Amino acid sequence: MHTHSMNNTLPVDNHSFTVASITLLESNPPNVVSGPLSAVFGSGSGFPELQFLVESVGQQFLGFDLRTTQLFRLGECQSLCVSEGSETVKEKTYSKGITIQFKDEEESSSFHGAFEQWKSKVVIQGSRLPNGTVSSSKSKFDDKIEASSAKMYFHYYGQLLHQQNMMQDYVRTGSYYAAVMENQADFAGRVVVDVGAGSGILSLFAAQAGAKHVYAVEASEMADYAQKLIAGNPSLGQRITVIKGKVEDVELPEKADILISEPMGTLLINERMLESYVIARDRFLVPNGKMFPTVGRIHMAPFSDEYLFIEIANKSLFWQQQNYYGVDLTALHGTAFQGYFSQPVVDAFDPRLLVAPSISHVINFTTVKEEDLYEINIPLKFTASVGTRIHGLACWFDVLFDGSTVQRWLTTAPGAPTTHWYQLRCVLSQPIYVMQGQVITGHLHMIAHSAQSYTINLTLSAKMWGPGAEQGGILQTSSCKFDLKEPYYRISQPQAYPMAQDQQPYQDLKHPSLADFVQQSSNDSDVQIL
Repeated sequence: MHTHSMNNTLPVDNHSFTVASITLLESNPPNVVSGPLSAVFGSGSGFPELQFLVESVGQQFLGFDLRTTQLFRLGECQSLCVSEGSETVKEKTYSKGITIQFKDEEESSSFHGAFEQWKSKVVIQGSRLPNGTVSSSKSKFDDKIEASSAKMYFHYYGQLLHQQNMMQDYVRTGSYYAAVMENQADFAGRVVVDVGAGSGILSLFAAQAGAKHVYAVEASEMADYAQKLIAGNPSLGQRITVIKGKVEDVELPEKADILISEPMGTLLINERMLESYVIARDRFLVPNGKMFPTVGRIHMAPFSDEYLFIEIANKSLFWQQQNYYGVDLTALHGTAFQGYFSQPVVDAFDPRLLVAPSISHVINFTTVKEEDLYEINIPLKFTASVGTRIHGLACWFDVLFDGSTVQRWLTTAPGAPTTHWYQLRCVLSQPIYVMQGQVITGHLHMIAHSAQSYTINLTLSAKMWGPGAEQGGILQTSSCKFDLKEPYYRISQPQAYPMAQDQQPYQDLKHPSLADFVQQSSNDSDVQIL
């Protein structure tokens, strides 16, 4: 933003709108300038700009350089305009922002249309924007994610049906509510950013906990519904601003003391929203600010499930027909067989199917680099607790809300109350045989792809029993490739599995504190921390 002298003449190629008032956000308290005011787009200074004039005296008092300006809808007749700071105070450069009040929705829509039209004349190449980010003409999100995947993703989460599905997961929603309300000291009087706000429910929780202001950032059409829901709760909504856009692209008028988000997908990492959460941390969070959730853990253990293996193998029997309307289909049987086994299975399973104690891989959201999430390689080592056929690797996750008052875990473990994430199993097309006490090794290698998910490569190996084994043995190894984007949802009614009297509930029922497992990890080869 820049301030012009009063006697500047307007550019010839201008486009004028009338606005009811503007509020200067940098003044404390914010200063309201009542209208009518003229907002004029032009390029008289040699670059596209937006100027505001007091109509009664025809004086220009405020100007925005459109090359570094962004506009966001706050409501039908209100918008937020933010520009790269040009005011330097004590060697620090500050961003500037105003809210614009329009006389009606039609004027607001016309103004936004003109803004986009004038903005499109700007070609930004590596210009430095607020919060230390570098913007190019293409967003960082668009560089990583193919357009068709992004379109489907934002369409999906733009529907109330799917928001309801998540909100009705009372383990999920109740854990978030408890984590926020038990730690009101972390929210009271603080600035909060809700990353991927969806319906805005977490923003409303933060406001309930006494947040000074909440910025709810949401890229899908759900932003409009969130605005409506928040407006329907005016006592909370007056402290919440909905900003429609991607966290990679939007600009905020101030830094956040705490981030809140629900970025977890199947196996924690599906949908690649963790990267957006980390980018939001780097762009918006004050140093040593809090993140809810703070840490995530992926848990893994080998399992034995003969019924599941047979079910998947039998799906390809169709292709064993030698006389299908006179056609031999068997040439495609092998391809179909491997295809069915390339789908990870999502369902709620009985924890008694696990045949070794689980290990875990830790991702600390406060320190992990975005690039660390592009490729995740987890070495596996288990000791079989029974002699059996191992059909693959079972996985689940949990996250920690490391509050100042209470540390709360949200878990998706088998045997715990079922969530909409369920659990995930990678089933090997070739099972391996183990005896009790036998060591199982391998690796789980996950590589991010542009369809907002991961390719998973799983290898499990065990030393053969029998003649020659004690001389170093022969490995039996089984490998499979899976696409996390295309799982097999094997979900009917979630079952509450009864436990044997002498059986402990699922692994890690008593969760360690953040300090506990960070300290343990230095001595524990089974725990990996990013």
